[in-house]
Amino acid sequence: MKVSSIACRFTALVLQPLFAKSRALPRASCRRLSTASTEAPEMDAFMEKLKNYEKIGVPKGAGTDSCDGFDLGRMRRLLHNLGSPQSKFKAIHIAGTKGKGSTAAFISSILCAEGYSVGCYTSPHIRSIRERITLGASGEAVPVKSLDSHFHKIKDELDIAIEREKGHLSQFEVFTAIALSLFAEERVQFAVVEAGLGGARDATNVFTSSDLAAAIITNIGEEHLAALGGSLQSIAVAKSGIIKEDRPLVLGGPFLPHIESIIREKALSLCSPVVSASDPGNRSVLKGFSGACQVPHQLCDILLLIESDLHVSIELFDLQLRLLGSHQLKNAITATCAALCLREQGPQQWIENVPVNAVVTEYGLIECVAGSLFDSKPQTYLAEAWWMLSDTSIRAGLESAYLVGRSQFLTSKEADKLGLPGATILLDGAHTKESAQALVDMVKMAYCDARLVFVVAMANDKDHTGFARALLSQKKKPNAVVGGAGGTVIFDSPDLVQNQQLICINTEEYVHPVLDIIYVEEAVCGCLEAVCFTEVDIAGDRSRTTSSSLLKCSWIKACREMDVGFLDCGAANYELIEDQFPESSRNMGSESILFVEGSLVDSIRFGHEVLCAKSASGSGIIVVTGSLHIVSAVLGCLET
Repeated sequence: MKVSSIACRFTALVLQPLFAKSRALPRASCRRLSTASTEAPEMDAFMEKLKNYEKIGVPKGAGTDSCDGFDLGRMRRLLHNLGSPQSKFKAIHIAGTKGKGSTAAFISSILCAEGYSVGCYTSPHIRSIRERITLGASGEAVPVKSLDSHFHKIKDELDIAIEREKGHLSQFEVFTAIALSLFAEERVQFAVVEAGLGGARDATNVFTSSDLAAAIITNIGEEHLAALGGSLQSIAVAKSGIIKEDRPLVLGGPFLPHIESIIREKALSLCSPVVSASDPGNRSVLKGFSGACQVPHQLCDILLLIESDLHVSIELFDLQLRLLGSHQLKNAITATCAALCLREQGPQQWIENVPVNAVVTEYGLIECVAGSLFDSKPQTYLAEAWWMLSDTSIRAGLESAYLVGRSQFLTSKEADKLGLPGATILLDGAHTKESAQALVDMVKMAYCDARLVFVVAMANDKDHTGFARALLSQKKKPNAVVGGAGGTVIFDSPDLVQNQQLICINTEEYVHPVLDIIYVEEAVCGCLEAVCFTEVDIAGDRSRTTSSSLLKCSWIKACREMDVGFLDCGAANYELIEDQFPESSRNMGSESILFVEGSLVDSIRFGHEVLCAKSASGSGIIVVTGSLHIVSAVLGCLET
C-alpha cells in the first residue's frame, strides 16, 4: 500500500519522539480491584460464589415486568426472613437512565444537613463494593468492621435463602438485602435507594406505599435497551414500576412527550402527585465555573415556582456546586424538588394519640419523657410526624454533595504520583452518548479553549460509535438575546433555555426580558488533539471488555461519517496507511486527531506529551472516560 508522505513525516518528527519520551517516564502500576471486594475475606468469598450480572451481562428482558423479568418474589422472601428491614425507615427510591447516583448524593446530603440519620445505597462502585453503602453525612463507604459484623449476624438467614432459592439469588440481590438490613440495624430515619436496572423488577423495588417517602425518575434513555424491553416506551414502563399509590413522584427530565405521558398515566392511576423539575416554573441558571480554589465548583441559581399537583417553591442564589456540568445542575434541581416534596408532606402527617408530654424538636422528632408510649424507638415516628427541611439545609446539602469519578479533577499531588507533574487530568465515568455530550459541555464551560486528549476504555455492551459521535460532534449552542439598558445583549449561556421557553435573565443590576434565542455552532473536535484507546477490567473480569482495536474502529467509523480528519498511529507500528483516513483529511497533517492504542498508564502519559508538544506550557486536559471501570483503574494506580 502507498503510505502518505505527510503522515510519515509527521510520524517520524512528532509521534516517535513522543512515544519514546513517554516510555522514558517512571512507570506506575495499576492495582486490580475485585468487583466484590469488601476487604472482609469471609464476606468476599461468600459474595464471589453468587451470580454477578455486572460481570456476565444482564439477560434479555430481565428488567421487564414480564415472564422474562427477574423474580422479585425471591427478594421479598429474603427480606421477610430478615425481619422486613425495608419497613423500618422511610425510603426515597430513585430510577432513571442517568443521574441516579448524583441525585441520590444530593438528597442524602440535604437530609444529613438537616440533621437526620441517613443511609444511602447506590451502584455501581469505583474501588470497593462497600462504597455502595454509606451512613451519615460523610458520604464515606460503610466501615469494614461494621459491614462484616452485620454480615455475620445475618449469614445463617442468607445461607438458608440461597439454598431455598436453589442458587438463583444474585450478588446484587443479596448485597441489597444486606444494605437494607444494615440500615434497619443502624436505625436510620431515611434511606436513599438507587435502582440497579429498570425499576419494576429491580431488587430494590420492595417498598410499599407506607414505606416510601417519594419516588424519583431522573430521565429515560436507551441504555440496557435489550434488558428493558427493546424500546424507550418499554424502558419507561419498567422504570415507572417504582411509583407507589398516593406517594409523590418527582420527574427529572426533560422527557419526550409520549414517554412522559406513559409515566404520568401510571402516576395518575395510583393517585400519585407529580412534581417535574422541567416545569416552566423552573428558572434556574448555570452562571459559571471556578477552579481557582482547591475545590473546583460551578456557580448557579436554583429558582423554582412549580404549581402542579404539589405547590413547591424556593430561591437559592449563588449556589456553589462541587458536582460540575449542566447535567449536574439538573440533578440538583431534581433533588431540590424531592426535598420540597418531603417538606410539603410534613404538616399533614401528624400521628394520632401523641402523649401530652410529647414535644417536637427542631428536626420534627417526637420526644417523650420516660414511661411514655414512644420510649423505645422515638425515631420511628419522625417521618410520620414532621419532615422539616429548611432552605439553609437544602443549600448546604447541595453544596457539600460530591461523588468520586464524576467530573473529578485529580489534584496536583495525584498527577505527580502518576509521573505527570503539572498535568490536568479529569476522570469521568461517562459511557453513553448523552453522558458523553454532558461531559463535553462541562469541559467547554470550565475550559473553553483547552486542548483535549481523551483516554477511553469501554464495556462491550455500550454504543461505542454513538459515544464517539457525541465527543466529536459540533453542537448548536443556544444563546439568549436580551433587552438591556444599553440595547440588545447576547448572553452566552445555553442552560438558560428551559423547554424552548423564553425566560428572563437575572443579573446584579437588571432582570432582562429574553427577546429571542439564537443558535451558534461550536466545534468540539477542533479542541481535540488525540484519542488513546486502552483496556481495563469490567467488574473485575475481561469478559465484557472491549478491545482497544475494536473501540478504535468505532471512532474511525464516526470520523468518516462526520468527515473528521484523523491519523491512525496504531500501537507498535507507527506507519500511517493511506486508506485508514478519509480523502478530505489527507492533507490535514498534524491538525488531524491522533488515534493511539496502549496500556492505561502509557496512554495517559502519551496524551500528556502530545499536549506538551502542542503548547510550550503543556496546557490542556487529559480526559479519562468511557466507564467507571477506567476511573477505578486510574484511582487504583494512585493507591499503589
